[in-house]
Amino acid sequence: MIKKSFIGMAKPQLLCEALESALPEPEKISISARATFLLKMPPGQSGGKSSFSFEEGDKVITGQKLALAPKSNEYVVSSVTGKILSIKPFEGNFGQMYTAVSIETAQKEEKEKAFKKTLADVTLENINKYLLNSPGCSSLRLLSDSAKPISTIIISGMDKDLLVTTNQYILKSDINAVKKGIEILKKISGIDKIIVAAPRHLMHEASGLDVTVKTVDLNYPAAFPELFMKNVLGTPLPAEKSCEDSGVCFLSCESVACLGKAFEKGEIPVEKTFTFIKKDESKVLVSAKIGTPLSDIFQGLGVSLKDKDRIIIGGPMTGFAVYSEDYPVMPDTDAVMVQDSADVSYTSGYPCINCGECIRTCPAKVPVNMLVRLLEAELYDEAAEQYDLHSCIECGLCSYVCTARIPVFQYIRLAKHELACTDSGEDNTAEEKNAK
Repeated sequence: MIKKSFIGMAKPQLLCEALESALPEPEKISISARATFLLKMPPGQSGGKSSFSFEEGDKVITGQKLALAPKSNEYVVSSVTGKILSIKPFEGNFGQMYTAVSIETAQKEEKEKAFKKTLADVTLENINKYLLNSPGCSSLRLLSDSAKPISTIIISGMDKDLLVTTNQYILKSDINAVKKGIEILKKISGIDKIIVAAPRHLMHEASGLDVTVKTVDLNYPAAFPELFMKNVLGTPLPAEKSCEDSGVCFLSCESVACLGKAFEKGEIPVEKTFTFIKKDESKVLVSAKIGTPLSDIFQGLGVSLKDKDRIIIGGPMTGFAVYSEDYPVMPDTDAVMVQDSADVSYTSGYPCINCGECIRTCPAKVPVNMLVRLLEAELYDEAAEQYDLHSCIECGLCSYVCTARIPVFQYIRLAKHELACTDSGEDNTAEEKNAK
């Protein structure tokens, strides 16, 4: 929803979706005949059979870890019981390589029991060992990074994109699981300073938790960690610094609820809740197993695709397009959006006209009109040094308001990716020299 001002110079406000007062029931998607899991590869590795500790034809059970090596910290968790059909390399955004493991689902389900044996030993080590690929839980890695000790945990009951209500739903429907998850967080981390960030209409639910509760505004992008730290905690982040650099860790409400459910039931959670946004922008909450192909989601919801329709993982502002209905539901999939080909806004080849809309709307006060000129010329180092590239919080508002229809947001993401690759290459070179 857009709220406009009568004053011409004031910028329009985009309002995030508020969860309906009547709690919706998620649409349950049946178990797929085939599930696919994407295991992220370390830099320099292409993925595939040679990178994996399993082989085609191997049997796996629900909750079993599928790792690069038997004792590797990099793994995915099978949400189904069945037989491995294929192990192939898969290329994602910005050339990130994965190993795609496809499993043919068996009719009879078996569940792993190793995690249940650890319930009496609630430690960060065991959580890292079993739960990092549960819905939303990958961010729990931040708690074990000794180089960046965490002193404050923020649990977000808001969603970072428009039209998405996934974390709001979890906060309202699974409050007991969130409470249990908070107890476990305190125990494994020793951190007492835990804050729940909740929208005003869910303050009643959040107030039942034994932690501090802070209100998050519905104005987009108020729920972004950088803005929450500045506007609510009063701690602005310096450029090129992360929240973890300041000792603050942000966790989704779903990740905390999954933590609570895992120890309550003695099972590794494999069901993902997410918001599905249809072509007419109507929304439905969906519950499906991780690894379910999007084609099964479309079929279960009665959504048909035609040529040049766009599939987007995430919301309309920060989501990314995928080009196959076989793409699976991932542990961090909070939203899936389908855009009709007639509604797709294409970029143009026009140069910046210096209208200033991007500067007025940028919450980080980045001089976007100057920044984009360097990004178009692939002068990424200069963009970072001269025009605050690393101050960008990647909310996408600059692209949304751009009169010339320049894909500013995509330019910024690409630039940050290229600079990160350069830095990583330099670090690897230094490590190799030291090893010699």
